[in-house]
Amino acid sequence: MAIDAVIFDYGKVLSNSEDSVAEQKLLALTGLDRPTFDRHYWRHRHDYDMGTLNGRTYWEQVAREAGIAVTPELVDELIETDVIMWTSLNEEMLAWVVALQEAGIKTAILSNMGWEVLGYMRQEFGWLAHFQHHTWSCELGICKPDPAIYIHTCEKLGVAPESALFLDDKPENIAAAARVGLNAVLFESIEQLRRDLEARGLQTGLPVPGAPSEIQADAPETHTPAPHTLDA
Repeated sequence: MAIDAVIFDYGKVLSNSEDSVAEQKLLALTGLDRPTFDRHYWRHRHDYDMGTLNGRTYWEQVAREAGIAVTPELVDELIETDVIMWTSLNEEMLAWVVALQEAGIKTAILSNMGWEVLGYMRQEFGWLAHFQHHTWSCELGICKPDPAIYIHTCEKLGVAPESALFLDDKPENIAAAARVGLNAVLFESIEQLRRDLEARGLQTGLPVPGAPSEIQADAPETHTPAPHTLDA
């Protein structure tokens, strides 16, 4: 099957997993143990990704429900540290993005994303401009796995779902994408991706993920984000 476009999730696909230093700093700032922090952190994340909450209202809600007293300055630091936690980039995958784009394959990002991380990415990641389309949940007011967000992305990209590959790290998002006709592959590592594409007959016509030639290509410049003040 010929693939005309590749649609990427951002978190844990184009980015690495959570930055451990930033993660530990969030625990220290909140004073919560890991299970308690995770419970409160994820409870309202969907509303944050939907754009219903912004960084300030999200962390104020987390603090209120966790019984934490916060100042405006502490909220600013929580927002900033959270942004840093999600902006460590997967350079091998970004190299494959470059190889796809150079081969004439359309590329898009479809991500559940809050305003503050998105603002940082637009400020710091010039490579975003090379994608044909971005779908950010906070702007659209729809989150994965809602079928409408996949259909919207394909329409904006100008491709039929059957001719597009979609990569995401969450099984529920992959299942939803497959139901609308996308060739959906769960992403765990670049080696696993290469094996799965070959096994499903989706590799034909695409650069090989993780091949030495791609890794050594001119990938987008990446760096570890430095702390800075973000607009809430």
